[in-house]
Amino acid sequence: MKDHLHRERWTGAITALLSAFLFGASTPLAKLLLPQVAPVLMAGLLYLGSGIGLGIYYFFQSRKASGSQEAPLTRKDWPWLAGAIAAGGVVAPVLLMWGLAITPASHASLLLNLESVLTALLAWFVFKENFDVRIAIGMVFIAAGGVCLSWMGRWELGVPWGSLAIIGACLAWAIDNNLTRKVSAGDPVQIAGLKGLIAGSVNTGLALVLGAKLPSLPALLATGAVGFLGYGLSLTLFVLALRHIGTARTGAYFSTAPFVGAVLSILFLGDALTLGFGIAAICMGIGVYLHLSERHEHAHHHEPMEHDHLHYHDEHHHHAHSPTDPVGEPHSHKHQHEELTHSHPHYPDIHHRHSH
Repeated sequence: MKDHLHRERWTGAITALLSAFLFGASTPLAKLLLPQVAPVLMAGLLYLGSGIGLGIYYFFQSRKASGSQEAPLTRKDWPWLAGAIAAGGVVAPVLLMWGLAITPASHASLLLNLESVLTALLAWFVFKENFDVRIAIGMVFIAAGGVCLSWMGRWELGVPWGSLAIIGACLAWAIDNNLTRKVSAGDPVQIAGLKGLIAGSVNTGLALVLGAKLPSLPALLATGAVGFLGYGLSLTLFVLALRHIGTARTGAYFSTAPFVGAVLSILFLGDALTLGFGIAAICMGIGVYLHLSERHEHAHHHEPMEHDHLHYHDEHHHHAHSPTDPVGEPHSHKHQHEELTHSHPHYPDIHHRHSH
């Protein structure tokens, strides 16, 4: 069992870091396309590219009869997903665009670092996700790295309402992250695809209403491709990470995305290597190490529950199968968990959301 749980933990960390890499890489790629696409329209097309690309993948994947398929979303998942899409796909982008329009760039960049902090605070104090001093210190180092990376060397005074709008956008994305965790046992492609389609439609519609014009076909296709990889595939991996390691830890790893974007901008776009970049690298490295080296073990109690998700038959899955259940592992089907008390290393995955 310990080998399996160790694999689960590393799966969560790696998928979160890959999610951050893809999203971070999308920033310099999108920057190359900005001369041809208005910023507000760019946001909408990136989301649409992710939603359409994942929708096509989901269509063909769902036609395969295989026990290794992810569990589909259920009726009880829809309120959580609807709230996540409304907060992160509709409210947050609108607040961000309004805030960016009246807030200096340096101030806005610093404020955007609040998303990971607010995500962790909501996870810890509202949704009662476990954390200890080591994880909290790691989060501080990663957030400090983000501040160093975006610091422009001086403060610029912006209109207060713009700053509040950006903080509101960060809070909306933090709510999105925590609500998405509630449905993370479901198919991550379905979750990310729906988010992309709805958010993309709203943002693209808003841009067209504001007078933006669609770019040429090559630029349109390029933007869609960047959206599929940097938003769609990234969000799919993000949902998988939520399933394995919880919201705060996933958010902390994902906070390294601006660092990835900065590295690629220095390597390929000629951006300058600054002192802030070096300090950010050290801070984020320390923070990621503190998270990766975490070990959390104690006696804990599992309440009886029934759910459906992709799983192996490990210590937490000793259920019987019916003739219609899939064979082979991993597989997904509705199954029950009996009451259980035991002790082993664990993290706040979908089976370990107990109180401490």
